[in-house]
Amino acid sequence: MTALEFSYAITQSTKALKPFALRLTRDSDDAADLLQDTVVKAIIHKEKFSEGTNLKAWMYTIMKNTFITNYQKMVKRKTFIDTTENLHFINSTQFSTKNQGEQKFAMDDINKAVSSLDVAYKEPFMMYFHGYKYHEIAEKLLVPIGTVKNRIHLARKELKDVLKMYK
Repeated sequence: MTALEFSYAITQSTKALKPFALRLTRDSDDAADLLQDTVVKAIIHKEKFSEGTNLKAWMYTIMKNTFITNYQKMVKRKTFIDTTENLHFINSTQFSTKNQGEQKFAMDDINKAVSSLDVAYKEPFMMYFHGYKYHEIAEKLLVPIGTVKNRIHLARKELKDVLKMYK
């Protein structure tokens, strides 16, 4: 494949790659950059392409790998490592956690609110909270699955109203 044919094939493939880039980056400018990086890498590594294979699939792979590499670099760049001599940032109180007192008050209020629910709502809600699936709750309580979903929804709504101060 000549350089001109290869360039033409790449140009044709970029139309299909644009939506994939948008799906990966969720931003049109970043997608355009990713597409440009992909085309540049494909042209630079033209000799690695095996003629007779699917060029579009090869470019999808380049794009996916480029996106992953860029993402890993970004995460690494945002990671903070305290290199100060006395670990000033680690020992600073700027990022200290709160004591457990506030959480205890909140948990007490949540438990009181759940206890105050009508049994018809509390039982399916607590079963769902403990990991049961809707159909399992319906079988165990001998009610239709729609009733289970409705009762859980109403329990959540009532809890949300009662606990609105924690919003």
